[in-house]
Amino acid sequence: MFLYEKNFEEQKARAMEGLRKALAEDKVDHDIIPLLEKINALDNYFTTSSCSGRISVMEMPHFGDKLNSLWLGKWHREVTVEEVLEAIGRHNSGQLWFLVRGPILHVAARTMEDAVKLLNLAIGIGFKYSNIKSVSHKKLLVEIRSTERMDVPLGENGELWVDEEYIEKIVDLANAQLRRFKGKLKRLEEEIGNY
Repeated sequence: MFLYEKNFEEQKARAMEGLRKALAEDKVDHDIIPLLEKINALDNYFTTSSCSGRISVMEMPHFGDKLNSLWLGKWHREVTVEEVLEAIGRHNSGQLWFLVRGPILHVAARTMEDAVKLLNLAIGIGFKYSNIKSVSHKKLLVEIRSTERMDVPLGENGELWVDEEYIEKIVDLANAQLRRFKGKLKRLEEEIGNY
C-alpha cells in the first residue's frame, strides 16, 4: 500500500473541513457545488480545489503578472456587452485584457486505478487537458481541465485599442465557450453519479 492510500481518509477529512469553511464564506462557485458534492460522496475521491470557469476583464502591469493584477470584472456566467464595457471603463493603467478560463478541478484519488478511471471519464466527456497532476508519497491528484480559453488584449494605460463592435463579437464568443464548458461540467456531474 502506498503512503497516499494510507493517509487518504485523514486527508479527505481535512479537505472536507476546508470545503465546509469555503462554502460558509461563499467562496465556492455556486454552479459547481452539486458536482463537488457528488465527487466527495464517493469513497475513493475528494476535491481539493475547483473553479467552474469564468469570463473576466483584468488590468495587469504587464502580461503574466497575476500577482499585481486587478480584476475589473469577473463572472462565472454569461455576460452582457454592457457589463464588459462597464468593467473596461474602470481601466486606468497597465495592460487591459479580456479573458476566458475553462473549469478546473483538482481531485485526490485513493489509488492509481481510481485516478486513471476518473481521468478517462473526464477526457471522454471533453476535458481534453486533464491529467494526473501529482503522484507523490503524500497525494495522488487528478487535474480536470478543459480546452476553452481566450486571452484578448484590449488596450493599455487607459487607451482602448478596439471598438464596441469588436467587443460585442468577443463577448459572443466568450459566452459560447462558457455554455460549452458548463455543459461539460453538467455531463461530468451526471456521469459521476453512475460511479
